[in-house]
Amino acid sequence: MFVMGVDHEKYDNSLKIANNASCNTNCLAPLAKVIHDNFGIVEELMTAVHAITAIQKTAVGKVISELNRKLTDMAFHVPTLNVSIMDLTCRLEKAAKYNDIKEVVKQASQGLLKGILSHTEDQVVSCNYNSDAHSSTFDAGARITLNDNSVKLIS
Repeated sequence: MFVMGVDHEKYDNSLKIANNASCNTNCLAPLAKVIHDNFGIVEELMTAVHAITAIQKTAVGKVISELNRKLTDMAFHVPTLNVSIMDLTCRLEKAAKYNDIKEVVKQASQGLLKGILSHTEDQVVSCNYNSDAHSSTFDAGARITLNDNSVKLIS
């Protein structure tokens, strides 16, 4: 399984079948990659508020091997047809001010993850994302910081 911008370079033409990860993993993995690459993730919790679908597990640990067994997840499936939200709560290896986190996510959304991860500082609601082509949009205004090593991010 592959997530564009995260582990797609591991694709091998000899594979007879290749699949893209679930929508949960496609949303969470780009953000988790940016945070892990810049600050290190010791452990993380994920909550999905998900549009109606069959039950899906998140496979971030399969596409970012360093995060395997560090992620615990929970999902709520709600009666909406599309647009879901992911809450990533993580303990960081390196302390970081929230503005530093915002900046590295913004840079990634304009660089290596352009077209996959977007960044907004606007006040938005779910219907703003109907037909949005990005796998994930980081909501810079929706966050909680417990301290410089513990943060809750929304995408």
